[in-house]
This record gives sequence, structure tokens and C-alpha cells, in this order.
Amino acid sequence: MRDFFAVDETLLELRSLKKRFGGLAVTDDVSLDLRRGEIHALIGPNGAGKTTLIHQISGTLAPDSGQILFAGTDVTRLPMAKRARMGLARSFQITSIIPAFTALANVALAVQARRGSSFRFIGAAAAEAALNDEAMAALTELGLERRADVPAAVLSHGEKRQLELAIALAMEPRVLLLDEPLAGTGAEEAERLMRILGELRPRYGILLVEHDMPAVFALADRISVLAQGRVIASGPPDAIRADPAVRDAYLGDGEA
Repeated sequence: MRDFFAVDETLLELRSLKKRFGGLAVTDDVSLDLRRGEIHALIGPNGAGKTTLIHQISGTLAPDSGQILFAGTDVTRLPMAKRARMGLARSFQITSIIPAFTALANVALAVQARRGSSFRFIGAAAAEAALNDEAMAALTELGLERRADVPAAVLSHGEKRQLELAIALAMEPRVLLLDEPLAGTGAEEAERLMRILGELRPRYGILLVEHDMPAVFALADRISVLAQGRVIASGPPDAIRADPAVRDAYLGDGEA
């Protein structure tokens, strides 16, 4: 496993990111940072620009202007694969589970990709003990070791979310970009995923996009609120809950 930074190390820093589609400013001068050992939640109404921002951080979409710094290195123009190898991992949106493959084989492929092997050798991945050992370690960390030999297609929705996270961890990340990890989960599955994220917090920086407000306020160390492409507030949960601009733009009386 790779070495991690000091607890107070800034792992991710966004500086004045801007992205327009035609006349629409989807991200408008967005600046925020993420430190190791914290969950920084990004919330806002639909269409606020949250997923577009995640696309820019992960490398699937280039900003029009601004900078993305990862561990002090400017990665603004680096392709997604290079960012991933540096330790910037995105889950739940870009991760593709292969339904016919077992949970173990899915994670083994991520280990294989991290080592720089081509997916042309997909058949060898399942047979190589070293890959499977690392894959099993990731499954065990996510509580899926007993489901290792089960085809991904028959896993429950919550288990698939756990598998996607295991795939991300197999890439040995420093930062996890999680786009709505609780979406579609039942109460029990959501509670299990929240517990897992809390357990992962000390080792990673986690940028969390999520619409489940009780989960956000229970998990997040800091919250940034995006509205019409701009960060209108950023701070600890209590400050965000009490902010009148946030209540007007997103939370409302029922969410506070």
C-alpha cells in the first residue's frame, strides 16, 4: 500500500474553476479544498453543477479556466488515467461493474489496471494469485469477502455500491470522489455504507456529492453548497445548517 500524507495535508485544491456550455455557466469561479482525514460534502439543488465539477476534478471534462491541484501538483490538463495513477479515484459513476464476473474478478481487474496491465489480458487476471490476494483484501475491507465468488449481477444494489467502492480502493487512492453513493439504497444499506465511509475517513480525503441530507450532516466535516454553478457557502455542518442563504437556495425549513 502507498504511504499517506500527514493528517492536515491538503490533497485537493480547486482554484477558480469555470466551465460554460454555451451561455450557461455550469461552474462559475469555484474554489474549495480537501484535506486528508476529512469528508468534504458538496451539496446543492439539481442543476447546480455538482456532477460537472466532479467531471472536471476526475479528468473527464476540461475546465475553461482555473486550476486543479492534487497533492500540490497542477493536474488541470492531465488525462483521467494519469490522475487515477496518482491516487485520484472516482467511484459510483465511472466505475463499470462487469455483471457476469464475480465480485473478486471485478476488483482484480482494478488491481491489474493499477499495475499498468492491459485489459486484453482480462482472462489472466482471474487466474493470477497476486491479483486475487489484493482484490480479496479490498473486498474484506468493504465487508464483501463472503460474496467474493458471487457474480456481480446478483448482488443487491447496496452490495454493488460496496463493490464499486472496493474497486476504487484497489486503485490505492489518496482521494475518493463519490457521486451520490447512497442513491437507490434502502435504509439498512445506506446505514452500512455510511458506516464504511466513516471508517475510511482517516485514511483518505473524501469529496462527497450526496442528496441525502441526514447522511451529509452526519458524515461531513465540512460542507460546500453549490447553487447556479457558484459556491454560496462553505464551512462546518452547523454553520451551513444555520446559513440563511443556504436555507433559501437549497435546504429550506424542512431540511434544516
